[in-house]
Amino acid sequence: MASKRDYYEVLNVARDASEREIAGAYRKLALKYHPDANSNDEEATEKFKEAAEAYEVLSDSQKRALYDQYGHAGLQGAGQQFHEVEDIFEAFGDIFSGGLFGDLFGGGGGRRRDGRRVRRGEDLRCDATLDLEEAARGVTKTVKLKRKAPCKKCSGSGAAPGSVAQSCQRCGGRGQVVQSAGILRVQTVCPGCQGAGHVISSPCDGCRGSGFVPEPVTLDVAIPAGIDDGMRVRLTGQGQPSPDGGPPGDCYCFVSVRPHSLFERDGTHLILRLPVTYSQATLGATVEVPTLAGPEELKIPPGTPSGEVFRLRSKGMPDPHGGRAGDLHVQMFIEVPKKLTAAQEDLLRQLAELEHTDVAPHRKTFLEQLRSYFASTEDAAEHEG
Repeated sequence: MASKRDYYEVLNVARDASEREIAGAYRKLALKYHPDANSNDEEATEKFKEAAEAYEVLSDSQKRALYDQYGHAGLQGAGQQFHEVEDIFEAFGDIFSGGLFGDLFGGGGGRRRDGRRVRRGEDLRCDATLDLEEAARGVTKTVKLKRKAPCKKCSGSGAAPGSVAQSCQRCGGRGQVVQSAGILRVQTVCPGCQGAGHVISSPCDGCRGSGFVPEPVTLDVAIPAGIDDGMRVRLTGQGQPSPDGGPPGDCYCFVSVRPHSLFERDGTHLILRLPVTYSQATLGATVEVPTLAGPEELKIPPGTPSGEVFRLRSKGMPDPHGGRAGDLHVQMFIEVPKKLTAAQEDLLRQLAELEHTDVAPHRKTFLEQLRSYFASTEDAAEHEG
């Protein structure tokens, strides 16, 4: 049995190629060796399968890491072998939908066993809003949306009760037509039946001939710990059903995280501005700091200036991709009271007097320079007068 070729060699990409480069290389090969463009060409079909197998491994970060380290032996069956072309369409239906593939080969989603191409269902969107605490620990949210379901009145056929759909005469029920332009033969969606393979002369009034009606659906979305605002969670197979027996689409839950009253988020790190008194900053103190996991003690050394930042390791947000948790950055700022009691004011005036009489050397030099400056300014003014 012939040995497998190196997957990077199959796709003709460098070993450090990005995901985008790998996907682009696969699209080019899939277009070149696509069965619709190479009828009855077994060699092209084998190369089509080989490219799909390489892409299936290199587009998956975990499988790619195993392959980079151990080669084909490291996959131990983890890499998928595509024995049938239909399996490739089912696995990578989104690759073959829309764009150039949609224009040349009539849209994606795969093929049915009878050879007729089927389309993948459309994707759906839902939204979930979380508090920062929920985002930190992970949570399951229940969302409601509307999704198409088979019409009960016509059992999903789209035809009115008592009537049946007729095979499309334009494409012979295949859903595809072949157009020739010189030596190039291109297979596209049949314009007569829009790829369905049949036409409905008497549509069902319950679904207007579509075979589907909107239905409310409730889904539980498991949101991982550490998710950030704007990220999304994919619910595989929870999108719209295929109109012609293909795979369903996916549902994407977009997550919003509410601003927090205490913490500001920077990726996996959190920032907290902590007010301290002048005496705490000057004399030093041990204070309680709020964290998402509960209060933590923080020792403030004597002489801490306003703006100083202390770091509490791993007290930030979890990494949604499984990395190390972020840190909590605590920034000090000295809080100046707007109102003073009589006792506080008396003590502060005593402190001010001490500061005036017991001046530090560097401050004393500054004050002398300041007095000299004002004296010279007054002398100059009298001289001008």
